[in-house]
Amino acid sequence: MSASCSHLDHILPAAPSGNGCVECLLLGDPWVHLRRCTECGHVGCCDQSTNRHATAHAHTTTHPLIQSFEPGEDWYYCYPDDVMFEFEGEGPSPSHT
Repeated sequence: MSASCSHLDHILPAAPSGNGCVECLLLGDPWVHLRRCTECGHVGCCDQSTNRHATAHAHTTTHPLIQSFEPGEDWYYCYPDDVMFEFEGEGPSPSHT
């Protein structure tokens, strides 16, 4: 695992694509937790969810970073560098309601 993320330039002001996993909503499937792509705003379900849409989106698009889309969680995860991180002093992350 890397000690740091080398893809911070992929954190863009992308609005979330919705308040739920885009694909799960279309399929009528449930999810466990939500993640937001920091490059395009795609909201997908986590790897504990059956469909793992956030990871599938990252692999399909090569967008490297996700941010938790859960209320009260402010962490990021970088797929290529396999590292989870937070920023000191950053305000609350966007989250679903």
